[in-house]
Amino acid sequence: MEKAYTLGLYEKSMPSFLSWKEKLSAAKEAGYDFVEISIDETEDKLCRLDMTKKERLELVKLMVEVGIPIRTMCLSGHRKYPLGSNDPKVSQRGMEIMKKAISFADDLGIRIIQLAGYDVYYEESSLETKKRFLDHLRITANMAEKAGVILGFETMETEFMNTVEKAMKYVTLVNSTYLNVYPDIGNITNAASTYKADVLEDLYMGKGHLVAMHLKETVPGKFREIPYGMGHVDFDKAIETAWNLGVRKYVAEFWYTKNPEWKNDLISAYKMLSGILDRQK
Repeated sequence: MEKAYTLGLYEKSMPSFLSWKEKLSAAKEAGYDFVEISIDETEDKLCRLDMTKKERLELVKLMVEVGIPIRTMCLSGHRKYPLGSNDPKVSQRGMEIMKKAISFADDLGIRIIQLAGYDVYYEESSLETKKRFLDHLRITANMAEKAGVILGFETMETEFMNTVEKAMKYVTLVNSTYLNVYPDIGNITNAASTYKADVLEDLYMGKGHLVAMHLKETVPGKFREIPYGMGHVDFDKAIETAWNLGVRKYVAEFWYTKNPEWKNDLISAYKMLSGILDRQK
């Protein structure tokens, strides 16, 4: 019987020294349905957006050969090059990255680009940075509409956009079918613990606009490298709520931490999360 969902694997859960063939093969062997590519702020990752058409075609062929695709992109490069930056050169680079990312996604068959929910990161947020962010978002949404690629805000670890409710403010202002929310349940759980808010109620704020969900473990004040089961995220209730809201695409987000048994980490994460997803009706 065919599954009613797809569960992807975050690229950084695997060693960075692996080839794409090795990464795709490891994800497939562990049971995942697709891989989420990382385009972070390092030049090593950003230069992927400058791959030639021939190189892109080779990667598509590799997906077919191995039997598992790259279907989502985590675009965190805007941390260094934010769309709301006060420096015109920085915000311009951010827009260039955005244009290239949409083109890259279009060529590879990537369906969803997860956007970092920052107006700025290394600068101080202000009314001006927020206005600039919104102006650039409108242009970005137009580019996505043209390509037919979905954008989804990640709920981040900073005050600016750490909840679905805050992300929905900009979704509403831009008002495009192609700009939605791709929440990170670990980050929302941390935000909720800080404000004594309700995680599940926050998810409902995005009803009709949730395109996928990051399944990440966290503890208060820490947002990365927390093993599943060692944090405070209630994956059962979060997945049940997201499922009821129509989410059918999920990504296991965790990190390779030099554990020689990293392949076992992929398998155990898949078993835990797919076990919860399989119970949904």
